[in-house]
Amino acid sequence: MRIKPDPRLALLIATLLWASSFIALKFAFQVYPPNWVIAGRMLVALLCFSLFYKQILKFQYRSGDWKLLLLMSFCEPCLYFVLESQALLYTSASQAGMMTAMAPILTAIVAYVFIKERLNRRGMLGFLLAMVGVIWLSLAGESDEHAPNPLLGNLLELAAMLAAAIYAVCLKLLCQRYSALTLTALQALVGSLFFVPLALYSGGEWQLHRDGLLAILYLGAFVTLGAYLLYNYAISQIPLTQAVVYINLIPVFTLVLAFVLLGERLTPWQMLGAGLVLIGVVIAQPKKSTQQPEH
Repeated sequence: MRIKPDPRLALLIATLLWASSFIALKFAFQVYPPNWVIAGRMLVALLCFSLFYKQILKFQYRSGDWKLLLLMSFCEPCLYFVLESQALLYTSASQAGMMTAMAPILTAIVAYVFIKERLNRRGMLGFLLAMVGVIWLSLAGESDEHAPNPLLGNLLELAAMLAAAIYAVCLKLLCQRYSALTLTALQALVGSLFFVPLALYSGGEWQLHRDGLLAILYLGAFVTLGAYLLYNYAISQIPLTQAVVYINLIPVFTLVLAFVLLGERLTPWQMLGAGLVLIGVVIAQPKKSTQQPEH
């Protein structure tokens, strides 16, 4: 009997990797233009996926799916990364990470409109607690000298979350017919075709920088490949509105990583807000007796 990986563990690892991406992007943007960084991470991910080409090509295309596949790939990585890279030029990594907590609510709205997937009372309570925690985190955070225009940056990050919500709903519909590996590889391919010409057109001076290159390699191999593959797999196994609640963990993980890697201090109020986010994520998960069977 084949044992499937726990989708909730996959979500925990994916959100941790996504949280680390905000810090890695900040490092990379100090050396290279945003379009170069995104193009580089797409190419690294595509190179990694090429090692699994036999498994990726084992799919049967269904007529008419090109619309959903195109919309999914356009929203993420194309539109999402454009908006997020611009957001990080104006706001801090921690504030951008906090804005990701809006993704579950936006996804729940989009999912209700297009696939009629509703939240029960338990899920709604979890969402509300997690949102209170995120707001608490935002109010408790101190101003960042690396955020020249946080309002604009946060609005751009919010727009990126809307793109991510549309992407998640498209993915939920497509993962019933295609594997997570195939869909994630398609994202890397479309992202490369989109960002490489954009990077070449935007120009810029190339320089060999160890930390910048390591950041790009990490973003491509661990975040673009690893995090998206884990997230896409989890969405294929559990209801969408349960999976996206885990995105509320990204602000918490971002603050912890900033403390460990950058020496930023977590205040008691921030730790209280992080605790509320964690409680909200736990409450939003259904009881075992009411979980839908995996397929």
